[in-house]
Amino acid sequence: MKFFQRLGRSIMLPVAVLPVAAILSGISYWISSAAGANVVSTFLGAAGGALLDNMPLLFAVGVSIGMANKTDGTSALAGLVSWLSITTLLSPANVQGLMGIDAIEDVNPAFGKVQNVFVGIIAGLIGAWCYNRFKDTKLPDALSFFSGKRSVAIVTAGLSLVVAVVLLFVWPVVYGGLVWFGEWISTLGPFGAGLYGFFNRLLIPTGLHHALNSVFWFDVAGINDLTNFLNGANGDGVYGVTGQYMAGFFPVMMFGLPGAALAMYLTANTKRKKVTYGIMLSGAIASFFVGVTEPLEFAFMFVAPWLYLVHAVFTGISVGLAAALPTRLGFGFSGGFIDMVLQWMNPLAQNPWILLLMGVAWFFIYFFTFYFLIKRFNLKTPGREDDIDTQDADNLETSLTGYHGTAEKFIAALGGKDNILDVDNCATRLRMEIADTSKVDEHALKRAGAAGTIKPGGHSVQVVYGLNVQFVKDAMEDLISGRTARIEAAQAAGDLPPAVGTTTTARATARALTLRQPVEGTVVSLADVPDPMFAQGTMGPGIAVDPAGDTIVAPADGTVASVFPTGHAIGLVLDDGTELLIHIGIDTVGMRGDGFETLVKTGDAVTVGTPLIRFDVAKIRAAGLSPVTPVIVLNDENATVTFG
Repeated sequence: MKFFQRLGRSIMLPVAVLPVAAILSGISYWISSAAGANVVSTFLGAAGGALLDNMPLLFAVGVSIGMANKTDGTSALAGLVSWLSITTLLSPANVQGLMGIDAIEDVNPAFGKVQNVFVGIIAGLIGAWCYNRFKDTKLPDALSFFSGKRSVAIVTAGLSLVVAVVLLFVWPVVYGGLVWFGEWISTLGPFGAGLYGFFNRLLIPTGLHHALNSVFWFDVAGINDLTNFLNGANGDGVYGVTGQYMAGFFPVMMFGLPGAALAMYLTANTKRKKVTYGIMLSGAIASFFVGVTEPLEFAFMFVAPWLYLVHAVFTGISVGLAAALPTRLGFGFSGGFIDMVLQWMNPLAQNPWILLLMGVAWFFIYFFTFYFLIKRFNLKTPGREDDIDTQDADNLETSLTGYHGTAEKFIAALGGKDNILDVDNCATRLRMEIADTSKVDEHALKRAGAAGTIKPGGHSVQVVYGLNVQFVKDAMEDLISGRTARIEAAQAAGDLPPAVGTTTTARATARALTLRQPVEGTVVSLADVPDPMFAQGTMGPGIAVDPAGDTIVAPADGTVASVFPTGHAIGLVLDDGTELLIHIGIDTVGMRGDGFETLVKTGDAVTVGTPLIRFDVAKIRAAGLSPVTPVIVLNDENATVTFG
């Protein structure tokens, strides 16, 4: 599930560009249909088509960036290399030569449809995997020029060749099966139309719906529903028949999916409502006006696949019901408002007003169904995702100095090795996937040194520890993987002094701590920070700043205890022993260092006013995140913090 959540987030990168492209294309179509082709319609159509026509390529690049361990242009290049390798090798002209076919017309038509979203996602995953696996490869000196990141594209090309060979034999079978299936269900009347609508949506994630559409909309099996409808009385269309494979999409695209968008917005977590609002609003507009549904569908199809299945069922019912009722309508672009207006007066249009009544019903059906299922099953739709932090493991130093005792107690309190599926860490907390969360003993974790435990939902568990959490994580991995020989050797050498819990015992009496404000801006109460971990004091007492400046400076004299690899957080040990965490923004670990520049390193001595981190507030806000910066005392739960 974690993989699909991350894939879903990656897919949102290319999806985010689709609404404006769809609107441009739809307006162009509207203008050209009403006034004929002209300069304005041509310009807008080309602008929108530049993105819509290359959507599979956008997915190849976007998925490769999003699935990489660290944001890097090298992964994007790898995704592009994979896409070009696969689609070029499987183009009809090259397949003709590879298979020894006399005429290009005899090449399997499947290869004319190889440039689809499904192949784009495969190419992106290949590029990301090759980047993650080979970005640090060291070759012999004679080949050192191709070491590291330069090797990624080379390996990607090689692996893509293997995948292309597999697709050379698999793709025609898949495509041919879809065409056969489409021809069969076309004989089943309204029920067949409903099946077509269901599978049309179900195949969207793979891009194979185009093969199915060609059977019903064009002259592949003699149906030619779309072309006949647009030709009106001048074509071979039949009033009351033509348009049955298109009419039922209008209620879903214009009303149903916007209802789902409203449900996803209302169920989003409070701190993520703003970014969710932008995604849902733009997607709903594109779906209603133009009939481009991908921005909304890709927002939840991978992170909540069962919800997408419900959507496919609803679409099938709508298409089947419209085919059974005396209503027919077609489109030239998609089932949105623009096409409905343009085709309303088509001679083959039959009672199109019925589709509006169906649409109102579908709006409420989608809204209440999505709202209930999201809340009931805690589905991770946009704005409800678990905190999935990724970091470059090569930037972390593995420590064998004193945290294996704590790790052993943590593992026991978490239900044992077999109950821990994944262990990661951010600046101060362990982030884990636990098989059975009911086995987690929060009291035992507290006794072992945890400052607090959070269960965000599902299998996720977070344990707050402190600035040295990385070493506890490393020690846990040593124990889980059975690297006991290394631990025993370190103990024999005296390299493992005992360490239990955090490094300093919390003080029993209240203490007022006055610090210099670390960045210009408005002082904010910790309770108003949009993250319950901070707001509820689980991390420790403190204060926050809504920054107006761009540089974090030392609020007191001390030593840099840790600088997180992504640069979004820094830990200090002040001269009086106070452990301080400065966390720039909320959930900014997901930015993977983009917009952050560290100016010091672990172990540096600093004085009041020493610049520590430079950051870009605009980038944080553009990512839909809050830049509010908490300043937390980690080892004195009774402390009070003020700026002076």
